[in-house]
Order: sequence, then C-alpha cells, then structure tokens
Amino acid sequence: MSTLSIENISMRFDLPNGGHVQALQDVTLELNTGELMSVLGPSGCGKTTLLNILAGFLAPTEGRIILNDHPVTGPDAERGMVFQQGALFEWMSVRDNVSFGPRMAGIREKEWRGTVDHLLDVVGLQDFKDKAVYELSGGMQQRVALARCLANDPDVILMDEPLGALDALTREKMQGLVLKLWKETGKTIILITHSVEEALLLGERLLVMAPRPGRIHKEYRLPFADDGVGKDLREIKKNPAFGEKREEILSMIWDMEEEIMGRTEAVGA
Repeated sequence: MSTLSIENISMRFDLPNGGHVQALQDVTLELNTGELMSVLGPSGCGKTTLLNILAGFLAPTEGRIILNDHPVTGPDAERGMVFQQGALFEWMSVRDNVSFGPRMAGIREKEWRGTVDHLLDVVGLQDFKDKAVYELSGGMQQRVALARCLANDPDVILMDEPLGALDALTREKMQGLVLKLWKETGKTIILITHSVEEALLLGERLLVMAPRPGRIHKEYRLPFADDGVGKDLREIKKNPAFGEKREEILSMIWDMEEEIMGRTEAVGA
C-alpha cells in the first residue's frame, strides 16, 4: 500500500486585480514507503508550491494529500521539511538544534539523547555538537538541518533545494550524505532541485514538471541513486547512460523554457 497519495491536486492563486494564476493542475502521484523522488522543471512550474502543499503549509484549491490513510490538513511531525537555508536557531548549539523537536514534544532527555548523538555521528558533527550554529559553514549547517529533521522521525522528508546554496565540492559531499541517510533510515524523500545532474543522482524516481499550470510532464525510474550509495558520485556521472539521460532532460527543459519565453514575448508584443 502506498504511504503517500497525491490525488488530483490543483492550486490557483487569486490576484488583487481579479485575475488568477493556475500554479498546479490535476497532479496525481503515489509514492511507496522508502522511495526517493526528485522533482525538477522550468522556473514557475509549481515545484515548490507542490512541496508546500505536501508539507501542509498550503491548502490546495482542489484535490487532497493522503498519508498513512488520513488526509493532510496542515503541518505535522510525520512530515519533515529541509529548506534551502537551514532555518536553524543560529544562537543555539548544534546539539540543541537537533534535539529541539523531541524536547518540544516533551520527550525526556534520557530518551532522545542516544538518538541525537547517533545522528550527530552519522552527519559527522559529533565534534561540533557544542558549537553555535552561526560558527559553522553552510555545508555543516545543512547537516544540522538534516539531523534535526531526522530527530523528529518523520515518515516523509521534504527537501526544497537543500543543497542549492553550497559550493560544488560541498554539494557533492552532501549529495552522498543524502543517499546514505536514505538507505540507512528507509525514509520516503521528495527533493526539489533545479539541477538536472542532482535530480539524476538523487532520484530513483524523477519527475519533470511542465510549465504553468504545473503538471507532470514525464516520469523516469532510474538506477543512479542506488548505484551511488557509498560510491564516488563522479564515477556515477561517467556512466554513458547517465550522460544520455542528462542530455535528454536538459533538452526537454530547455524546450520548455523556450516555450515560456515565446509566450512572454507574445504578451509583450
């Protein structure tokens, strides 16, 4: 049975001038427990809007989200969010940030201490647990954000461009960490990215969304995420099949961007 069902989701934003923007149109999808899905598409295709609906931050105009046999009606600990900027408490220590969720849930320290220490080990921050977050690099802050999310033990982890602000080397290391955490925890993960390469590396399922109104244009099932667990991701990128899929999807998105530009020029003419 599917753990997460997206059923005919549409989202319309009404504008002050009486017009509206149709951000999403009839998006339907099912994810099984433990699947890792990446989502990409041209700017304005509704990727982040869909993620915010999944998180419960937005209520869709039509359709519903079902998780574990009940509808999603708002934010909940069963869905964890990792943002592009970590949204951390910068004045707090790394350990206090990671343990924040369990502490707010009223869980006693002796019950969460072992889990938090394990997560700090997994993300390589045990030696920095007493450091304030503002003292850390961007990559280390995103490690804190991942550990904090996992400390709440969500069923589904939602990631909105979590690695987009990192330099290339740190980003590659973090991609490897995401794959490691996915395999070790068995969590269902949905990751939004603008990088075709990253979507290929981190998506055993990859959705390409069409321009507004946002809808699923094409879905791929790929071997690269499984192949990349514990491996040098640069070697995965050398695979001819990886290069072929990258060029195919880049061309697809480029054509969509050209279509969007054509529409804009036509309106301005």
